[in-house]
This record gives sequence, C-alpha cells and structure tokens, in this order.
Amino acid sequence: MYKLGLIGHPIGHSLSPWIHNQLMDQQGIEGKYELLDIHPDEFDEKMKALKQKDLHGFNVTVPYKEKVIPYLDVLDKSAEQLGAVNTVKKTESGWVGYNTDGQGFVHSLRARFPDLFEKGKKALLLGSGGAARGIYEALSRTELDTVDVANRTMIRAEELINQIPVNSQAAAITLEQAMHSVGEYDLVVQTTTVGMSPDINNTILSLEHLTKGTVVSDIVYRPMKTKFLEEAEKRGARLHYGHEMLLQQAVYAFQIWTDTVPEALPLLEKFEQKLKGV
Repeated sequence: MYKLGLIGHPIGHSLSPWIHNQLMDQQGIEGKYELLDIHPDEFDEKMKALKQKDLHGFNVTVPYKEKVIPYLDVLDKSAEQLGAVNTVKKTESGWVGYNTDGQGFVHSLRARFPDLFEKGKKALLLGSGGAARGIYEALSRTELDTVDVANRTMIRAEELINQIPVNSQAAAITLEQAMHSVGEYDLVVQTTTVGMSPDINNTILSLEHLTKGTVVSDIVYRPMKTKFLEEAEKRGARLHYGHEMLLQQAVYAFQIWTDTVPEALPLLEKFEQKLKGV
C-alpha cells in the first residue's frame, strides 16, 4: 500500500492525485496520493512532522523546490547540480531528492516536435526558478545550440547559467530584451506561474515579434491554453502544453517510487478531457 503525496502552496488545484491514481491503476498497485498544502509560515514545523509520517515518497511544487533541500538526507546527482527537487523517495538512507522536471519536459517536447532537436536551433527560457533550472539543464544537454535565459532580474538568470555547467551556449537577458528578440528563437518556454489560474489574464511578456512556426511552451497547465499560448497561436506558433510535461515528469517520479515502468501516452487523452472538464 503506497502512501504518496504532494507538498506546496497553494495546491488545491493540483491534478497530481488524479495522475498518480491512474498510474497505480495502470500498474495494478494499491496506494493513496494526497495533497499536503503547507503554508510558508509553517514550513519548518510541517516538514519535521512529515518526517515522522509513513510516506513512501512525495512530489514538491512551488514554492518549495529549493527550500525543501535542507530537510533531505541525500540528493541524486541531477538534483544536487540543479539545487531544486520535485520528487522525494523514502529509503533506508533517509529522504532522497530527485528532479524529474527537465527529463519530463524534454521527453514530452521531443515526442511532439522531433524537428526541433537539430543543430543550429535556439531556445529561450522565461524565468529562472526551480522549474526553469531543471528544464534549462535538460535542454542544454540536447542537440540545441543555444539556450538563453530571460528573467525580470537579470542577476537571477546569470546565477542559473553560471551554476549549471552545460553543453550549449547560453546568455542571460532581461524580459524587455527577450520581448524584442523573441523572433530569433526556435523554442520559447514560459517556466513561471504567470498566467496560472486564477490570474488567467496575465502574461509574462508580449509576443508581437514572434516568428511563425516557433514552438512556444508554457509549463502552466491550468488553464490548459494560457493567455501566453493564445497569443502565440495567433502569431502562428506551434504549441506545447504544460500538462504534457506534468504527465511525463509524474511518470518518472512514479517510476522512482515504485520501480515500475508506467506509460504516459495511454493517459494523455484522458488527462486532456479531465482538464477540459469533459
């Protein structure tokens, strides 16, 4: 009987329980996945209490992907390098932290747009938080030549690039610079929570200079088509949705917890129907 969960704040909107219940059904595994909403003022107290719970593992979402690290006993190589964790497994050695964000993102992106991963292609990441770190590292180890990072405060983008050694070229730019140069990129990835429900009318920057055919991705999955993606679509972009990454990174997390090999593709259509309220 697996006992799993998600920590973050706020997380009442999360569909992670639905995903992992589907994966348990698929693999014939009994278990329970619960939401563990922790207010920032209670984080230390709640994390210490969580150590005493009989959990097999849990996911970590905003704003705790970096803050959770001091409470872990071991980090796998990727999580240590990234300084961000989205999956924790209880082992004989204690709590072990992993990061499946980047792996899940690239897998879902490559499945939809294999032509994107050719020599000479350029990517732009918007944001430099916990999710951005995993995506940046994973994209920078693909065939892409350039992965630039834009952030409101450029020093945060510079820190991300300097802390994570990668194979591709990289530069830190401001969001204003990104707005004017967005047409130079083959892939644009929105990695922040801007545009997430209930603030669905917000967008991180204008896409008026976007080039037709650019792949535009938004890791926000509620709403499924954010205002950012709506603007991209109007300008002829090819869209990559946040729920595709969410599903694939969940599959990798589930694999870590259960040592099984679940499949994401059979759940994708059901997940999209769930998001649309069908």
